[in-house]
Amino acid sequence: MTKISWPAGTLLAPVPPALISCGSVEKPNVMTAAWTGIICSEPVLTYVSIRPSRYSHEIISENKQFVINIPNLALAKATDFCGVKSGRNVNKFEACNITAAPCSKVKAPQIAEAPISLECEVLEIKSYGTHDMFLAKVLAVNVDDKYLNEKGALSLEKAGLLAYAHGFYYTLGRQIGKFGFSVEKTKTIKKRNSRLKNEKKHTKK
Repeated sequence: MTKISWPAGTLLAPVPPALISCGSVEKPNVMTAAWTGIICSEPVLTYVSIRPSRYSHEIISENKQFVINIPNLALAKATDFCGVKSGRNVNKFEACNITAAPCSKVKAPQIAEAPISLECEVLEIKSYGTHDMFLAKVLAVNVDDKYLNEKGALSLEKAGLLAYAHGFYYTLGRQIGKFGFSVEKTKTIKKRNSRLKNEKKHTKK
């Protein structure tokens, strides 16, 4: 196997094709952004990078709030549509038949159909060439309760989350392990696999 060296580029994949909602419940807007992520866990800090020409850039710069909505398979078409159409010309919530729902901490709307929505408040805006980075604090997280198990723990593997890689959309595949599985003892692994197998049997019933 031989690796070929290419010039610097944005080929970091996969990334989440997140739906970034902004504005208000009465006048909502949404765009798709793959350049988003977590910066810090305490405090919980995130970011989204947006071109200055985008309508959402204008809205977020003024309101200093936005919501990161993580889409699933059911939102795949809406996710693509919101990445190629501008809110200056079309109401993307109406066009995609998605719902602008109120948040608990920010005036920006969340997408009711999204499995997870992170309410964010902008702390700083920095310009980096083609994009501006909106550094923000996560004020609240909204989770669809149908992805909570009987113990109240989040089972996101059931959500069919989307991933984006080199121009194409994918849904996340099979689970191959949890954090720390590479150093787990054999007895612990067998116990966990047995539990998962029993849970699947119970689900089928």
